[in-house]
Amino acid sequence: MDFLRLLADLRTPLFDSVFQFFTFFGEETLFMVIAMVMFWCINKKTGYFLLYVCFLGNTINQFLKLLFVVPRPWVLDPDFKIVESARAQATGYSFPSGHTQNSAGLFLGIARAEHALWIRIVCVVMTLLVAFSRMYLGVHTPADVLTSLGVALLLVLLAYPLFYRAWSNPKWFIALLGLLFAIGIALLLFVELVPMPANAILEFSADGAKTAYTMFGASVGLAFVLWIERKYINFSEKAVWWAQILKVALGLGIVIALRLLLKEPLLALCGGHNAAHAIRYFLMVSFGGAVWPLTFRFWGKLGKKTEPAAA
Repeated sequence: MDFLRLLADLRTPLFDSVFQFFTFFGEETLFMVIAMVMFWCINKKTGYFLLYVCFLGNTINQFLKLLFVVPRPWVLDPDFKIVESARAQATGYSFPSGHTQNSAGLFLGIARAEHALWIRIVCVVMTLLVAFSRMYLGVHTPADVLTSLGVALLLVLLAYPLFYRAWSNPKWFIALLGLLFAIGIALLLFVELVPMPANAILEFSADGAKTAYTMFGASVGLAFVLWIERKYINFSEKAVWWAQILKVALGLGIVIALRLLLKEPLLALCGGHNAAHAIRYFLMVSFGGAVWPLTFRFWGKLGKKTEPAAA
């Protein structure tokens, strides 16, 4: 807490706005945009890798949150003040940091997959800025962000060679997805069967349970997409630049609409159970990876000049 108090003494309205901006790069919406742009338009293989690392990392992250049930800094010390604009997105337990996990998995994954030095530098800088922003805003301790950085870095380094080996030998996908499912199912069993400890905070535990189901649904969706897209669709990312913009804008618009519009109907259908979140994210991932790509042949044809017929 001493380091957080030191940062609190350095706060200014300008710095508050700057680091609130950088912390946004650790949120789900930004991850969704960057991962889908990579998957749909730039490099499908790297897109799959980023989704895998981030889904696995966030599942592990949530497991640690529910296992250690560490309260947020302002709960540990009621006199400690955070930057209020960060409170709404600071849900769940403190240890380890979810935003840092998101951004580190995404940006370090890109840095590992891409070879351009400038891209790697930008990705590492963005990772560190998001991690620092969580401490500056007062919503995480150094232990929270350092643990997330370590988990993300370890996953990126270990998963990268295995994932790319799996691209030519699908048997490796069975092992990789088996690990993802095993941890996801273990987390669900932990949520449903293990009683909350005496020091648990109901609001934070409820958020953790919701995220556990969310990540499991997304992981099942990723497995479904890997199978059906590679076997039956095998889309091409290529299109002219303006067609890429239209493809991304429309596709992301539909995915975000699914996230917003399916929430209440599915919760009603499931009687308020968190399984609704698993179904919702399964449908979102499945649409983004297996349904929307069915339109890519159309986008790829736009802007192409047709060759005149031979006389």
